[in-house]
Amino acid sequence: MGLTVEPCAVVKNRAKTMFLSVVIPLLNERDNLPLLYERLKPVLDSLHRSYEILFVDDGSIDRSTEVLQSLAKSDQSVRSIHFTRNFGKSAALTAGFRNATGEIVITMDADLQDDPAEIPRFLEKLAGGYDIVTGWKFPRRDSVGKVVASRVFNGLVRLTTGLRLHDINCGFKAYSGSVARSLQVYGELHRFIPVLAHLQGYRVAELKVAHRPRQSGKSKYGLRRLYRGFFDLLTILFLASYRRRPLHFFGTLGLGGIMMGSAIGVYLTVLWLLGERPIGNRPLLILGAILIVVGIQVLTFGLLADMINATWHRGEDLYVVRTTYGTRRADEDSHD
Repeated sequence: MGLTVEPCAVVKNRAKTMFLSVVIPLLNERDNLPLLYERLKPVLDSLHRSYEILFVDDGSIDRSTEVLQSLAKSDQSVRSIHFTRNFGKSAALTAGFRNATGEIVITMDADLQDDPAEIPRFLEKLAGGYDIVTGWKFPRRDSVGKVVASRVFNGLVRLTTGLRLHDINCGFKAYSGSVARSLQVYGELHRFIPVLAHLQGYRVAELKVAHRPRQSGKSKYGLRRLYRGFFDLLTILFLASYRRRPLHFFGTLGLGGIMMGSAIGVYLTVLWLLGERPIGNRPLLILGAILIVVGIQVLTFGLLADMINATWHRGEDLYVVRTTYGTRRADEDSHD
């Protein structure tokens, strides 16, 4: 997806660690960018800590690039990454996380609906021992249709994942820097970042934040995103339960089909032995044969998936370390 190519000038800046990185993905927000910067700058200055503002332009075609170039020239704390085309918000966040140097990472949207004045509250909440703090837009300043769709979707996520959040897709979030850089977000899974973090054992909290109506630009939300979000949720649920053991999923389906088909075969055999012939013209015989064949195929698919998974994840950490204590002895590294 073009995410592995990071400009050398940006990567080198990692040597200088900041206290706070504000990552702002955007697409065609030219009119909102100057005002967003004007609102964001005094809030960050009031923290009296080092910071950077990192804009990620996801292939804008409305001259947002020129605005960002101007901001970067006038303020050394501003950096920007520009994609060759629109790769999606997940890609933009991934690029932002990879290039952010802050001990803490704040993400927010560029549509002026997120209030920068909430940032100190995010930092205070994060300091309470959480790894991620996600915003809850309350009250929400969107159309009725968008609000209803969001509530239905958030309710479904709570029901299926057990993570009790009211606004799973709020772009206004605070992360521990190490957590942000450890997240692997692709496709359109950015809306499930709190769920992904929760499944890895990170502590997730929610914070009510002020929400403003959009002043200019066009919303990127629509019914199509809700439709695609449902399938992304299925992906999350599958990965959470079967990512490292796909055979448990496909094997269960395959064995179920084989057992049902075999049961049908035994039933028809008993009928044949009792004299109820012929059985070759019965649709039930065809169904039994199909269940057995398909069951074997699904089971074989699960075995292949397990083999691929074992090869692919060889050497990959199967755990997440929160912290370590004590000093490793030098003689531990001297073994031949």
